[in-house]
Amino acid sequence: MKSLTIHDIEDGLAARLEREARGSGLSLNKLVQRLLAKALGLGSARVERRKDFEGFCGVWSAREAAAFREANREFERVDPED
Repeated sequence: MKSLTIHDIEDGLAARLEREARGSGLSLNKLVQRLLAKALGLGSARVERRKDFEGFCGVWSAREAAAFREANREFERVDPED
């Protein structure tokens, strides 16, 4: 399989992609693959969530996930000097 790198993604588009990926339970990579396949008429728009490990790892509620994101927001900031 090939890999693809996309440069200069606008902030708004990147944020929307990240929200969609989180909301659908997919990685950003898997979401972009599906969006590209759908746009080219090559695949289904169906979103599958793997449930293989839910019993083992547990599943967060939307409120728990939001609290986790809020608690870790500081770690998403990039220091320009780094």
